[in-house]
Amino acid sequence: MRFLRVVVIIAVVLGALFWGVDRWAAGYAENRLAERIQARQGLAGSTEVDIHGFPFLTQALSHDLDRVDVKLKGVDAVADGRKTRLSELDASFREVRLNGDYSGGTARRAEGSALVTYADLTQASQTGVTLAYGGAPGKVKVTASVEILGRTFTRSVVSTVTLVDAEQGGGKLVRVRADAVPGEGIPGIESAVRKKTDFDRRLDGGLPAGLRLDSLTSDEAGVHLALSGQNVVLAGS
Repeated sequence: MRFLRVVVIIAVVLGALFWGVDRWAAGYAENRLAERIQARQGLAGSTEVDIHGFPFLTQALSHDLDRVDVKLKGVDAVADGRKTRLSELDASFREVRLNGDYSGGTARRAEGSALVTYADLTQASQTGVTLAYGGAPGKVKVTASVEILGRTFTRSVVSTVTLVDAEQGGGKLVRVRADAVPGEGIPGIESAVRKKTDFDRRLDGGLPAGLRLDSLTSDEAGVHLALSGQNVVLAGS
């Protein structure tokens, strides 16, 4: 009985030591991977990485990770010389094959979401308009001021925000179009307002390679984007 008790105690101690070492190794890998992603994406904000699965060490030795969750803040999507800030980007990478030097890896598939706040969308418009929630999913309120015949007119319109295929360069565009513009019989006001309120912006220029935009909607927080992809690059040298 004493022998069995000793064996059990030793097993418990060794198990606890292995668990502690495994968690330390996972934490170290998460921090290193976060640094790689931060450098690769050139992020202004923070990066958090969570490696799932136990034990981590056996996954690392085989260069295969079951799942890696990444939370990014302050992602600058740059395309066509224009920058649009993604306030948050959360992605789950599945079946990650690590590089030989553990500097990063490629996920067989990934999915996630991103948020563009109205403040960032206002800045991205580059036309001097202000954007806010439009009161329903897929709607935004756009306020613009225009000058016609020496008078300044300010108009707020409800616009539909959609995701469309880019005609040039591939990828997706976030398109904002006013449903209607109150003209009140003033010649030229509708076209003048639409020049400011209607715009397209490409957002996939700063995403991890292989991750694409699928759909979007809007609420009080901003415009939410759904993302997915295959063979998505998680990080690299």
